[in-house]
Amino acid sequence: MNTIKSYIAQNKERFLNELFDLIKIPSISADSSYKNDVLKTAEIIKESLEKAGCDTVEVCQTEGYPIVYGEKIIDKELPTVLVYGHYDVQPPDPIDLWTSPPFEPVIKKTDKHPEGAIFARGACDDKGQLFMHVKALEFMTANNQLPCNVKFMIEGEEEVGSKSLGTFVKNNQARLANDVILISDTGMIANDTPSITTGIRGLSYVEVEVTGPNRDLHSGLYGGAVANPINILTKMIASLHDENNHITIPGFYDKVEELSREERDEMAKAPFSLEAYQNALAIESVYGEKGYTTNERNSIRPTLDVNGIWGGYIGEGAKTVIPSKAYAKISMRLVPNQDWAEITTLFKSHFESIAPKGVKVEVKPHHGGNGYVTPLNSIGYQAASKAYAETFGKTPIPQRSGGSIPIVALFEEELKSKTILMGFGLDSDAIHSPNEHFGVWNYLKGIETIPYFYKHFTELSK
Repeated sequence: MNTIKSYIAQNKERFLNELFDLIKIPSISADSSYKNDVLKTAEIIKESLEKAGCDTVEVCQTEGYPIVYGEKIIDKELPTVLVYGHYDVQPPDPIDLWTSPPFEPVIKKTDKHPEGAIFARGACDDKGQLFMHVKALEFMTANNQLPCNVKFMIEGEEEVGSKSLGTFVKNNQARLANDVILISDTGMIANDTPSITTGIRGLSYVEVEVTGPNRDLHSGLYGGAVANPINILTKMIASLHDENNHITIPGFYDKVEELSREERDEMAKAPFSLEAYQNALAIESVYGEKGYTTNERNSIRPTLDVNGIWGGYIGEGAKTVIPSKAYAKISMRLVPNQDWAEITTLFKSHFESIAPKGVKVEVKPHHGGNGYVTPLNSIGYQAASKAYAETFGKTPIPQRSGGSIPIVALFEEELKSKTILMGFGLDSDAIHSPNEHFGVWNYLKGIETIPYFYKHFTELSK
């Protein structure tokens, strides 16, 4: 691997420009008006994999957006790494909070990225991190340093729940057979403190609808006599947490994994400044479940959050109405052992049961997935740890993440292989938010580190 740094230096501008071309396409899977852009992005991923050295690449059609499958098989007796990623992105709203157009990537310097960061939707999640793997493969094939087989499975529906992926995986188990799954869709603690994500939370996402009268009513003529769906909805939502910010849904915590004091103490060794955390978010204090630290609340504890709420009149000026309907979108982040389908059922039953007379409640499940924990004694984790140690000069810290990649648990169930989460983004990179960005240094460091994973995984597999 002694040529990897020089290869990156020689091709840095091309690596950036090719990524920019990919980012410029607004592949927003949640909005059907961008369908052609999503499909175009799949074709570009196909072309990129072919140029990087894959012998076979196919855009596989599904009931939703296509999955791009590629492979480079050099010897069937050698281990096989399956790389997963996604080419779709979150909507960029609210647009007015971006400091530059979301699909016109630009490099700007920041305190955490003094060498510059790529500002654009998808820069970190997940186009930038996905493209690291494409460029790493390019290096390995161009320099005859690919030590094992590699397969790619890149989907276009991750941001809307990976609706088609489960069926694709179940129908292509032999084709997708592998010894380890490699994903870069997470982050690390800091550029000088590498870490490997060893646990992710599950997810249950629902939408609720509260209906009162059969039409909007005059709030003077009917106020005080008819249930207001917005008032009712906010009361119902408020009741989902108690005074200690503990979730009140019966049975919600029955299967929650409780970490030992020793495990929690080990987690606490990761560098963390509460003051810096608060300053970065411009908040005076943190908030959450009593009895747990900030890093525990956002990683090893389940949560329930309202992601959006609306109803009634929200235009300019005043309109005095009691609305007929009110809505909210609610997500629950789950920890290992909590089954997302079971939690969705518990939520639906409880939320419907607490509705007062005078309104009707409907709970519409959207999507979800289960949590996952990577064992530290696995060959995959050891290979990743050695790879980071070589390029960062220090052993990475194992870290649990608060985010969710619902399909990881599915991979283990269907493909019977472990997943390694080698993320190179930072928590401050504003994924899913305005001004998402990804450090140029991080992008190139990922390209440098990934080939070492292949090297060490192959050696450890002998």
